[in-house]
Amino acid sequence: MSRIGRSPITVPTGVTVAVDDDHRVTVKGPQGELARQVPAAISIRQDGDVLTVERPDDQRQNRALHGLTRSLVANMVTGVTEGFSKELEIVGVGYRAVPKGPSALELALGFSHSVNVDAPEGVTFEVPSATHIIIKEIDKQKVGQVAADIRKLRKPEPYKGKGIRYAGERVVRKAGKAAK
Repeated sequence: MSRIGRSPITVPTGVTVAVDDDHRVTVKGPQGELARQVPAAISIRQDGDVLTVERPDDQRQNRALHGLTRSLVANMVTGVTEGFSKELEIVGVGYRAVPKGPSALELALGFSHSVNVDAPEGVTFEVPSATHIIIKEIDKQKVGQVAADIRKLRKPEPYKGKGIRYAGERVVRKAGKAAK
């Protein structure tokens, strides 16, 4: 039995969870509303303020989907209550981020031009300092995708470490040319 899949999901007060007949889970909370289609083989049962994700048998496909579905539904509950955020750091001389409203950024990354980044619907950017970006949203997948797209604009290079990295990411440095 999946350790992740069998653990229950506690639903906090102020959050409502609805499961339709066509296996669509809708979670509403103080931060917003999220909906997701779950696999037909996996069933979600609600007993009061506890959600339980169950699988019909031990087939390989059902075992794989059991823990996945539980994690996705748990992330939906967490998203509508607290939301998700991801932090990026910009390292490099002259590299900086300038906010252009809550959902747009202008990045100076050493190119001959500045790079403009527009956020998808619902995603907001915070720029506490010129080298620090915080991405916020209630959908964990969307936060991670936007962060990955911004990081892809200038990945950290291994010699000087310049570029955009996740907060706390360790960049393995290479030695330069060795002198005789």
